[in-house]
Amino acid sequence: MANSLTRALGAAASRPKASISDWVGKKIRLSDGGFWSSFIGTQSSSGKAVTVDKAMRLSAVWACVRIISTSVAGLPLNIYRRLPDGGRENARDFRLYDVLHSSPNEDMAAFQFWQSVVASMLLWGNAFCEIHRNGGRVVALDFLLPSRVDVETDDDGRLIYYFKPRKGARRQIERADMLHIPAFTLDGRMGMSAIRYGADVFGAAMSADDAANSTFKNGMMPTVGFSVDRTLTPAQREDFREYVKTISGALNAGKSPVFEQGVKPEQLGIKPADAQLLESRGHSVEEICRWFGVPPWMVMKTDKGSNWGTGLEQQQIAFLTYCIMSYTAPIEQCINKFCLTATDRISYYAEYSLEAFLRADSAGRAAYLSTMGQNGYMTRNEGRRKENLPSMPGGDVLTVQSNLVPLDQLGKQDTQETARNALKNWLGESGNASQE
Repeated sequence: MANSLTRALGAAASRPKASISDWVGKKIRLSDGGFWSSFIGTQSSSGKAVTVDKAMRLSAVWACVRIISTSVAGLPLNIYRRLPDGGRENARDFRLYDVLHSSPNEDMAAFQFWQSVVASMLLWGNAFCEIHRNGGRVVALDFLLPSRVDVETDDDGRLIYYFKPRKGARRQIERADMLHIPAFTLDGRMGMSAIRYGADVFGAAMSADDAANSTFKNGMMPTVGFSVDRTLTPAQREDFREYVKTISGALNAGKSPVFEQGVKPEQLGIKPADAQLLESRGHSVEEICRWFGVPPWMVMKTDKGSNWGTGLEQQQIAFLTYCIMSYTAPIEQCINKFCLTATDRISYYAEYSLEAFLRADSAGRAAYLSTMGQNGYMTRNEGRRKENLPSMPGGDVLTVQSNLVPLDQLGKQDTQETARNALKNWLGESGNASQE
């Protein structure tokens, strides 16, 4: 029976793991590897069972999930109102603004809520939030742990959501009351878990950590066996084991052990240096970063080519463009689809303010505000409000540099200036002639 269970689990590890909900109402057998692997995790080629909890114990996974989730959670998520002239303004008076921007529910602030949402997208591939309405108005969003959400399909292929609370029976949540945000997806409905599909990479990193921990546990001493030129009785073997313990104590005390005639120590296994243990652990960090789309230097994996300069500035822009926006965009669109009605979407929409990343770059922020103010894209008071400064009289007027001329006026000023000079000269000559 144990062998059949092992074979079933091995077969299940080679394909995507099914949801627990797929087994509801069915007779579960030991050969149903998909069901059992849901409890013990996805089996990796290194023999490690990879689960979300175990993966988060890897420092690289922890760092990647933390930096992405906190970066997105720290961005202001606003509701904007479309204006007739094509512009927009903050819709602070709109009913959904406070829920998204400040207080999603009675237990969480907005930062912790969106941090949990993004972490779920990273680890499970999906984020689930229950929408609470009062008179058609969204009044709260409750975060649901993905491991407690079962997703099934009805006869028409539409998704059905069930939630399993800590206490009580499983209950169904209507589609209209579920904010489901998938991350990277192939079918457009269910996101794919990096932990599940990257099980081999995470399992290899776990095995490398175990090997390193075992090496340090033994005081960096290799595993040693002893060859004896004679056959020992059971009592002699036991006495020799006690003697080996004495040898270990002598080594720890800095004393040289003495081996009697016929006893020869031999090293077993591979030296850590020969196994390139440190190199393999460094490679695992890079592989994990690749799964999450995070530059290795952001998780403190640096090398001679890493420096705080122009190269890293471009990497920061790439991180914002290719990593952060891949999570902000689906969140924005899912909010617009599930939390706003079709009528609301005509005038309102949710959007992250990515300019908030400039807060840590004073030079970049100053250049941005200067350019926007001098070219008439922003008033001085709008720029001051972004810096949490009070408005000033006369600061609500759009201004441009005086040396800038509209394109349709190029050349006209020179012609007009020439005409004025000619008129002045003619008037001067006429005055002189009349005087004569």
